[in-house]
Amino acid sequence: MLDRIRIVLIGTSHPGNIGGVARAMHNMGLADLALVAPRCDVLTQESISRASGADHLLHQAAIHATLEDAVADCTLAVGASARSRTLPWPMISPRELAERLPAECRPANARIALVFGREDSGLTNAELQRCHAHVHIPTNADFSSLNLAAAVQVLAYECRMAWLTQADAPPAQEDDEEAALASHEELERYFEHLERTLIAIEFHDPAQPRQLMARLRRLYLRARPEKMEMNILRGILSATEKAAQQHTTPR
Repeated sequence: MLDRIRIVLIGTSHPGNIGGVARAMHNMGLADLALVAPRCDVLTQESISRASGADHLLHQAAIHATLEDAVADCTLAVGASARSRTLPWPMISPRELAERLPAECRPANARIALVFGREDSGLTNAELQRCHAHVHIPTNADFSSLNLAAAVQVLAYECRMAWLTQADAPPAQEDDEEAALASHEELERYFEHLERTLIAIEFHDPAQPRQLMARLRRLYLRARPEKMEMNILRGILSATEKAAQQHTTPR
């Protein structure tokens, strides 16, 4: 289970924090580190020193230009957020996240991304809207700012505890390929297709979006569609586009 969990850091500005994250991950048995547009050098004397023997994670870390690239193959993306948003999103605690992991890791194609934002500003609304759920660490309200490595340590610990609990349970049967969940990349292609179709049938006006696409994102991410279901939905959109085109084409 732990080998299916990816830690994603966006826009990290301090190499020491990346090293601290590597140490926290290695402490808890996690090894998949992805960096999105880091604002500092990854391999420095400070990052290696702070990694304290986990610098191999720094050397093998994948670096991506966008969040979409970093989580393209993931079936669940959870964004760490300490702020309330204008559009409420499913919010869970670290313990609730851990309780979900055994089931989330069961499909053969399962890959979970835990996404952390910038030290100074966290995740943007657009980035959070690309996550299935948000996880909030319930800190002291009078002093809620957590160091990046500390936040990763909290979630990594909960992941490890879930893994240890699962180790004592009988092995579960993996779901077959037909029941595999849609990946983040497949969902993003669907959202692009959906928006294009809604514009074509004049249901959606990009000039006055009224959070329509954000609300539809929340709906489908909450539903967790399977690959087969996603193919059906894409087929419906294609048929809708074809019917709309025939309706507007002069005979």
